[in-house]
Amino acid sequence: MRPLARLAYDDALARMRAFTAGRDAGTADEIWLVEHPPVFTLGLATRPEHLLATGDIPVVQTERGGQVTYHGPGQALAYTLVDLRRHGLMVRDFVRLIEQAVIEVLAGLGLTAVRREGAPGVYLSAPDGGAGAKIASIGIKVSRGCTYHGVALNVAMDLEPFSRIDPCGYPGLAVTDLRSLLGPATPAMETVATLLGEKLADLIEGKA
Repeated sequence: MRPLARLAYDDALARMRAFTAGRDAGTADEIWLVEHPPVFTLGLATRPEHLLATGDIPVVQTERGGQVTYHGPGQALAYTLVDLRRHGLMVRDFVRLIEQAVIEVLAGLGLTAVRREGAPGVYLSAPDGGAGAKIASIGIKVSRGCTYHGVALNVAMDLEPFSRIDPCGYPGLAVTDLRSLLGPATPAMETVATLLGEKLADLIEGKA
């Protein structure tokens, strides 16, 4: 697991592509913990109407699954460079594993989170037990059985840019972060990122 680093999105994307293209059956899996300057990223399913008013924030097309999302300071990203074949995982299983890692990290912080059927990611539990505001987004790409991209967990962000898009293709989708829920008790970015990386590593290794 690589420790949290501030990295431009284009740079991270180029490095992930290069790592994945150059790996072989013996290459160890890696988890990269990253924080990005402001950027909107488009998944393969993004439609133009989901970009409402991006303003001066860069927009980058990617090859990951999913739709449009925002990355920025105060958001912990865990890029999962994993050989699915080695762990006997299908893509759907891997997405659920990532969701489970986030759910367990949030549970450790006293928060109840859930999945939303048909909409990958992690959501705060609503009063009725369903899915409320979204707190983590997931998008992955699989090349030759190996994944890259990963999961973004909102820690202590300026959430305004999410209002400039339809997050993950859902108009009006509420988005939140740990600071909005925990206030002064919110752990430091480095702490949350490390907890997420360690939980992902534990769950992935459990599938080895």
